[in-house]
Amino acid sequence: GGEPTMASNVTNKTDPRSMNSRVFIGNLNTLVVKKSDVEAIFSKYGKIVGCSVHKGFAFVQYVNERNARAAVAGEDGRMIAGQVL
Repeated sequence: GGEPTMASNVTNKTDPRSMNSRVFIGNLNTLVVKKSDVEAIFSKYGKIVGCSVHKGFAFVQYVNERNARAAVAGEDGRMIAGQVL
């Protein structure tokens, strides 16, 4: 029973594998939705290794591209906190 590993804030790696496994989440109501909320929503698609929340948008970094594709397919057009992603 180790500590649960928190995703890091690093989502800006530029190697191609990292870029392919990163998801951009636009039109996010970041006044309401926090980093922990983003991680909770998107962790069901795979292990999140990084998550950064900015004003109005966020990035989620997955272990692999398959997770990222699944997240985009599953969450695109979803309503969160009154705004459509």
